[in-house]
Amino acid sequence: MDFPSNRQLRWTLKLSIISLALVIAPCAAHLALAQQTPDAPAPAAASVQPASSESIAQQAAAVQQVQPVSADQQPFHVTLPRSRNPFAPYMPSTVPPLNLVNSPRLANLQRDGKLYISLRDAIALALENNLDLMYFRYNLPIAQADLMRTKAGGLANGVNTGIASSTQGGFSASTSGSSAASSGVTAAGAGGLVTSTLGAGSAIVPFDPQLFVQGLVDHTTLEQVNTINYGVPVLRNNTIEFYTGYSQAYPLGTNFSISAYGQRQTTNSVYNILSPQLTTDFNFTINQPLLQGFGLATNERYIHIAKKNIQLTNLAFRAQVIATLTQVENIYWALVGAYQDVQVKERSLAYAKETLSDDQKQFELKNVPAMQVMKDQAAVATSEGDLTVARANLKLNELLIKNALTKTIDSPTLADMPVIPLDLQGPPDPNAGKPVNDLITEAEQNRPDVAEDQIAMENAQASLRSIRNELLPSLSLYGQYAGAGFGGVLNPGCQLPAGECTSTFPTGFGGAFQNTFNYSSPEYQVGFKLDVTLRNRIAKADQFRAVLDYRQKEVTFEEQKKSIRFDVRNAQYALQQAEAQVQALQQARDLAQRTFDIAKQEQKLGALSAYDTLSDEQALAVAESNLFTAQTKLEQAKVNLDYSTGSTLQRMHVSIDDARSGVVTHMP
Repeated sequence: MDFPSNRQLRWTLKLSIISLALVIAPCAAHLALAQQTPDAPAPAAASVQPASSESIAQQAAAVQQVQPVSADQQPFHVTLPRSRNPFAPYMPSTVPPLNLVNSPRLANLQRDGKLYISLRDAIALALENNLDLMYFRYNLPIAQADLMRTKAGGLANGVNTGIASSTQGGFSASTSGSSAASSGVTAAGAGGLVTSTLGAGSAIVPFDPQLFVQGLVDHTTLEQVNTINYGVPVLRNNTIEFYTGYSQAYPLGTNFSISAYGQRQTTNSVYNILSPQLTTDFNFTINQPLLQGFGLATNERYIHIAKKNIQLTNLAFRAQVIATLTQVENIYWALVGAYQDVQVKERSLAYAKETLSDDQKQFELKNVPAMQVMKDQAAVATSEGDLTVARANLKLNELLIKNALTKTIDSPTLADMPVIPLDLQGPPDPNAGKPVNDLITEAEQNRPDVAEDQIAMENAQASLRSIRNELLPSLSLYGQYAGAGFGGVLNPGCQLPAGECTSTFPTGFGGAFQNTFNYSSPEYQVGFKLDVTLRNRIAKADQFRAVLDYRQKEVTFEEQKKSIRFDVRNAQYALQQAEAQVQALQQARDLAQRTFDIAKQEQKLGALSAYDTLSDEQALAVAESNLFTAQTKLEQAKVNLDYSTGSTLQRMHVSIDDARSGVVTHMP
């Protein structure tokens, strides 16, 4: 009988072990997962399924059943107050104080001292509590207040439409590869009209009516050098004056003014026929510019700018929501990666401790050398160090996600509360398989910054038209009518020659004012006024600079188009690379799992030492950590592709009205 060689025996043994491992591996995987904590979701790996006491779906359902989601909070609603009270325009308006209490949704997601959140919950919490969005909401009524200001003929102060991404802190993941700043960011006046040619042109007379009233009482005593002029050594006058005026301007440049004047004066002069003497005056003047300052386009240019600024503010708010949600999604997936890494490190440490305990028992029985125990102790120390680093990274990501989803985390309970992510893997991105040209077209249609740039170009074109008006000379046609009336009571001390101390004027103000309009003392005047600035260098420089600014905006507009194309292509390439890396690392992880399972079986049969198996387990832990890191990058690549194409809100089913109000009524 021929006996097999040692080489054949070893191969036969290995094949038997492999076959046995393939049978035992699923059971071993389930056994390992059963040792996890009940409230911790299992890592989302292909060959490792959650086998805890509660599945992810069951945990999410339990959270909702304990405390149903509630959005019982006051929505953001700040508008300029309007009132029929005639004194309201002269009283200050108030804005409700800040509400820094977190929305009830946050408490609804807490259970057993832990915060359980899915990606949908994170989006909803961000819409309700994120301070970047809370800050930007005030830009909406600011734009409306600016429009009201321009309707009165005032300058457009503009609205800062820059996107905030720093108030939440900790966010370092790039959301876009863009290197070009959108001109729409400054089109609403972020830089201010002082340093920009936007809105430049001839001066605009305010459209709000102006009412002027002045009254005075005056007493004058003046010693006289002689009595020839007034007939008394000391002249005393008592005067009461009243003056009122009304003026208004219109968008065509037309402006008019009406004024009325009245005076009552008593004197001790013996040469005055009337004392008190009454004087009234009326004046009406209308003025119409014919060149500079004429036309609706010139005088309503700030209104057009303010209306465009409202559109820009709405678009910028949409961009802020997209940027904030992109930020939150990236933070969430970083949290998932850190959470899964801790699970891997905990299992690796537990196995290292188990191996050390077994080898210490074998050492006491003199079955293994002391060197193997020392190697096991070194492996435990290394695993403990890795777990410490992983837990610190998890704590940081928990703090970042809470910082992004809350108005305040001053509460010690909330600050130290663990965060359990319920979604460990996102759904496939529908943009991943689209042709790049379709994605570019979608980005040009959906991205708010593209629409902002288009409005900026429209603003610049309108500014070019209005600034040309400033080059023209100032030519105005005006007309004026004035009338005067007199009256008074005969001076009882009058010492003029006989027959001169008489008067036919009315004795009261009513009659004197009536004479102002009965053409007894009329004045008519019609004329023109021409004002030509020789050389006109200021206006000429402003107009030329406006053209240069417009050309710069054209360059920026084209640069933005190129940047969008680059962003989309770069985001799609990054997604494809991330998918390929996940597939490769998934295979590496599966091979490491099979190697570890075979090593354990060989160890039971005495073919390998416990330390060899421990080395294979550590290799498995490294492969799992690498896989989870790649999966995090894959999810973030999906997020960035959606950001680049402007489809974040559509993909997450986010209502922009909910974002405006700060109360989520439709879950993402």
